Amino acid sequence: MKKRKLGKTDINVSEICLGTMTWGEQNTEKDGHEQMDYALDMGINFFDTAEMYAVPPRKETQGSTEKIIGSWFKERKSRDKVILATKVSGRSPLNWLREKEQPTEQSKAQIFEAIDKSLSRLGVDYIDLYQLHWPDRPMNLFGGSINYEHIDQPSNEINEILDSLNDLVRVGKIRHIGLSNETPWGTMKFLHHSSISSTPRVQSIQNAYNLLNRTFEIGGSEIAHREDVGLLAYSPLAQGYLTGKYQNGKLPKGSRKELFNRLQRYEGPYAEEAIEDYLSIAQKYSIDPSQLANQFVTTRPFVTSNIIGATSMEQLKLAVTSIEVDLTEEIENEIEKAFQKHGNVAS
Repeated sequence: MKKRKLGKTDINVSEICLGTMTWGEQNTEKDGHEQMDYALDMGINFFDTAEMYAVPPRKETQGSTEKIIGSWFKERKSRDKVILATKVSGRSPLNWLREKEQPTEQSKAQIFEAIDKSLSRLGVDYIDLYQLHWPDRPMNLFGGSINYEHIDQPSNEINEILDSLNDLVRVGKIRHIGLSNETPWGTMKFLHHSSISSTPRVQSIQNAYNLLNRTFEIGGSEIAHREDVGLLAYSPLAQGYLTGKYQNGKLPKGSRKELFNRLQRYEGPYAEEAIEDYLSIAQKYSIDPSQLANQFVTTRPFVTSNIIGATSMEQLKLAVTSIEVDLTEEIENEIEKAFQKHGNVAS
């Protein structure tokens, strides 16, 4: 398992990151422990979670994923072997995340409350990478149009958010900071504010990226290269669609779509045709389609780590061993030909 530098830090993270958001909903504590044991044995040293997990977010399961990771740390005594990332929620109506039942926002008080709760659930003294799960300012996110739509609503200023995070760095509760579901403009504004102040520098950005959604390449990839703010790519399988399991109206029992019906992000009018072409490429070269999709993401030059997730050990092993797939120039050319035909059919 290759390691890559996290931004401009002295931290090296595995090219595959273990995603955890199903633990506490689709997966039990035992499942989560088994996945972490396997990941560590395979050379993965990077785990990603969030205060709001498990997904789909519910009051009853909020924080359960961090608790499962915390119980594993306690049993395995492995905190020093893991680069741990978690996230604080942006502006949202999820008022059950906060003690005073306020809608979430990235105010100083709420960030401080969130970090202390995460540290307690995880049973640790510090977080290696603390990420803003989505912007505090109003944004069209999670499968909406890629066009910017201005919404004139109050939000916490970027410099104020950085000041709050700086306080947490100074007292040792977090080491580094990152963004998630952020735009190129937002990323550069954070970088600008940290460059003219003593506040922490953003080291990564966690956005959706896969064969159906390559919008990060439009502006984010140049920032990743020029500013050393690499992508932590989530949804490399487009929430399972790139495995082919939902093609032609299929609805596997126990799948996320069957359980929660939340996957509309990858159900646009041209998505199925695009997926079929990528599945055909995998079949032509005798590659598991999930491994083709994962390895495409892992091998992009602007990607720091590919965040994989699984609800079964079989899925997890396929995801982790995808690094063994050789994406030849011929395969890459076929992928690009399909992308030129279909473009970004999701966002």
